[in-house]
Amino acid sequence: MAHIYKYDEISDTLLILFGTNEKATGIELTDHILLKINKKEQRAVSLTIMDYSLLTQQTHFGSRSFPLTGFSNLSKKLQKITLNIISTTPISNYLLISAFTPSIYEMIPITSLKIGPELDRIN
Repeated sequence: MAHIYKYDEISDTLLILFGTNEKATGIELTDHILLKINKKEQRAVSLTIMDYSLLTQQTHFGSRSFPLTGFSNLSKKLQKITLNIISTTPISNYLLISAFTPSIYEMIPITSLKIGPELDRIN
């Protein structure tokens, strides 16, 4: 099924719908990225990216990365469901997931936007 892209230039917000807009559970992955999921079917319903222009700007070091600050607030069960959803298509077409390891004992999940053919037409 084709994804529907809705970009609002004034608020610099990109909404990507994966099928029909349906009742869903919102998960704030970061301050700028909201994932809506169908928990029963364990699938993505939509992805909202706020401050889209900022998040897609390249730095001298490459793509910007953001900690998944909302992930730690989820129950273990919802963390597992969410990790599965963001690690597979369609979300993996838009987000790269990795980890920042400031020490051998600490791991912080992070994400960055994957700028590819799907998002090229929006920039």
